[in-house]
Amino acid sequence: MLQTRIGNDEMRQTPLNLRSGTLDNMNPTVLLMPRRVWLEMPATGDTDSCDVLVEMEDGAVFTAAFVTMPYFERQMRLSYEVSKSLPECMPLSFMTVETPHVVVADLNAETIEDAIDNMIALDTFPGIFTQVTENEPARMPELTVVNPGKRATAEVAAVIIDEVLCCDPTTTGAHC
Repeated sequence: MLQTRIGNDEMRQTPLNLRSGTLDNMNPTVLLMPRRVWLEMPATGDTDSCDVLVEMEDGAVFTAAFVTMPYFERQMRLSYEVSKSLPECMPLSFMTVETPHVVVADLNAETIEDAIDNMIALDTFPGIFTQVTENEPARMPELTVVNPGKRATAEVAAVIIDEVLCCDPTTTGAHC
């Protein structure tokens, strides 16, 4: 079962279902499965981006940004407004992507869960998600660190999970 946290007041459990691959043809790093997924939706009403935290079976926590196409359009409009206000810049709509973003059609929990399932099955999860806990994953010894030095501290992850992401204390296994 996968526990998914949505917004500030809802936690639900869904079975995690890998649709492709078998134990014989899957990379051994794929066998470490998510225990919980938190979706941090912005309170401002922007529905084009969402930070996602994934806790794996070994307790390691990873994060990634999930966005929709309107996110890129909004960022381009913002860069245009900024460049228009600076005399040394030519007003231009553009956007740079400095950190990995997962682009999805919508930010529904099912879409995000399916994208995570697929990234694990395709062995692309470690290259997109950034680990935010200090402990090394116990069952991922061949994991290649893509962004060395980008790992946040365990204290930051604990604060996000325990204080920012408030959840229903009646949910089994929830941090509250």
